[in-house]
Amino acid sequence: MCGIVGLYLKDQRLAPELGAHLETMLVKMTDRGPDSAGFAVYGEPIDGMVRLTIRSDAAEPDFESLSARLGSDVRITGHGNHVLALVPASSLEQVKTVIAAEPDLVISSRGERVEMYRDVGLPANVAKRFGLSRMQGTHGIGHTRMATESAVTVDGAHPFSTGNDQCLVHNGSLSNHNDLRRRLRREGMEFRTENDSEVAAAYLSWRMNQGDSFGDALTHALDDLDGFYTFVVGTGRGFGVLRDPISCKPAVLAETDAWVAFGSEYQVLTDLPGIDKARVWEPKPSTPYFWER
Repeated sequence: MCGIVGLYLKDQRLAPELGAHLETMLVKMTDRGPDSAGFAVYGEPIDGMVRLTIRSDAAEPDFESLSARLGSDVRITGHGNHVLALVPASSLEQVKTVIAAEPDLVISSRGERVEMYRDVGLPANVAKRFGLSRMQGTHGIGHTRMATESAVTVDGAHPFSTGNDQCLVHNGSLSNHNDLRRRLRREGMEFRTENDSEVAAAYLSWRMNQGDSFGDALTHALDDLDGFYTFVVGTGRGFGVLRDPISCKPAVLAETDAWVAFGSEYQVLTDLPGIDKARVWEPKPSTPYFWER
């Protein structure tokens, strides 16, 4: 059992409030996932720059030394055991080489818009650790995990990001993820964990790398992914929701002129501005929903 949330802003006057609303939604999912939590926030792009979210697994991360090794043209901001690095596109490969040589460092996400943070612990503590309430942006997704099938680790926490500005949170379980992982490896996709949710994220990234639109990638997932699942997926342009043909996992969508929101339970949505006037519905099985700019 896990809790998943998503918030997409149509009205950009709400951008300064995105993190605060997402934190409230995430914390309300604590009972569905007290073991770990994570979130991804999409901001406005900075011309010529790539965002890298870098995680350190060292007991005492030395981000000051990392900053010196990355060079003066890379700006880093610390968030707990993560840093956000703003990297000139021309220096990206050099920076990736430096990070790859460090055994305790992991690139959690990359893209023009996304930054992603996850850790073990209660959702409220994770959100506070990374300063979620102060973050601004256009949209975001989040996850709280109850680890029923594997250990409580940072690698097991969601979201999973396997492509530029792409990430996914998942409630459910896939039955064919091992076979699909082998197939995707042959296509050049890389995996860090044995988590089935990473396979789902990689599958959608691979589809979109092949030229599928966001909607087409979600549609193809219905044919290729077996099991029970609800996905909330973030891209640089928007976010989407997909449920399997049985749809045994709970899901609620709400929409106003100002925003679209998703939650595993209705209580997640109750503090959003204008919820009393929102259209609220349960997303249908086998039906991709997505909103993009």
